[in-house]
This record gives sequence, C-alpha cells and structure tokens, in this order.
Amino acid sequence: MSLVRLNIKGISYSQTQNGAYALILSEVDGDRKLPIVIGAFEAQSIAIALEKEIKPPRPLTHDLFKNFSDRFEIVVKQVIIHKLVDGVFYSSLICERDKIEEIIDARTSDAIALALRFNAPIFTYKNILDKAGIYLKGEQESATPKSSSPTIENMDVDDILPQKEETPDTNYKKMSLDELETLLSQAVKNEDYEKAARLRDEISKRK
Repeated sequence: MSLVRLNIKGISYSQTQNGAYALILSEVDGDRKLPIVIGAFEAQSIAIALEKEIKPPRPLTHDLFKNFSDRFEIVVKQVIIHKLVDGVFYSSLICERDKIEEIIDARTSDAIALALRFNAPIFTYKNILDKAGIYLKGEQESATPKSSSPTIENMDVDDILPQKEETPDTNYKKMSLDELETLLSQAVKNEDYEKAARLRDEISKRK
C-alpha cells in the first residue's frame, strides 16, 4: 500500500460537545483533508507546538517526552496513521536509536503532537485517505468523490464527532455486571474514556 504525506491544516472546536476538537490534516500532493477527533489537552499541545513563539513555563507531557528522547538520543523519524476502525485512527511512531529502528504504537493525537516536536513527517495509507478523506468546497477533485462527501466550509466539527450515547447513564443501572464490563471494554477499545469512566463508576458501585 502506498503512503500519502499529510500536513496539519488547522484545529476546529465543537460548539455542542464540550472539550471536543477536530484536527484537520491536509494531503500534500492533493486536495483531500483528513479530519481526526482529538481531546482538549492534545489540541492544546498541538496548538502550542504549531505556535513556535509560545513557550509554556514548564514542559507539557509531549515536551517531556521530547526532552527525554533527546537525552537518550532517540529520534522520531516519522508518524504513520496505519489503521481506521469504527471511526478510530491508529498510529505508529517510527523511532531510531543507534541506527536501530523501532515501531511504537500511539494514539494519533499524541503521535502528531510528537511529530511536530521532532519535525517528523506524517503519513497515512492511500486506502485510509480514500475512505475518510474530504474535499474543500469548490476545489477540483483528482478522483471521483462520493456525492455526499462533506466539505470543510459547510462542515461543523459536530458532523464528524461520534454521536452521543442515546441511552442515558441511568439505564446502566438496568444492565447486568457482564453487560457493563462488555461496554467498558468497547469504550476503552474505542478510546472513549469519558464513557469508560462512567461505566467504571457504575461497576464500582456493584462491587
């Protein structure tokens, strides 16, 4: 599968879901954009890395990782967004130390925050961009897009955010412990940590 290089176009904020942001990545040699939902902390860390003049008084977590890596001569060479499952992007850090290359699994938001600090290129596979890429309004597309493809100009961040759970938390009380454990595993797998915390609270009450 061929790799496609991406640049960071910007970050958008959700008007309806508190603390939710969309990171927009842009295809270097094309018109498609790849929107990725990220949390508030990661959005802040990426924004600070983009604004070179902003220096936090103490290192953020991603700055600490960079300082640690520099001290032990570890270099992040590139980031690859290698998988998309149920709306969740999976990424890898391609690292090198003493000419030995290692691949480390990472959340996409963390991987990109680190890529900025290491000046490392960001890539994804063509099939992922074909599946999740969107087009800017009015631009000529190099490939035939779906007629329903959203555009950044008329798209709110909420259009790409996962829908909120229709079942209120009070319904958790009607579920068995096994059902709650299953939902908790799914929430963690989908990196929905807010939902996972609510489920964990309910499970703790039962034990």
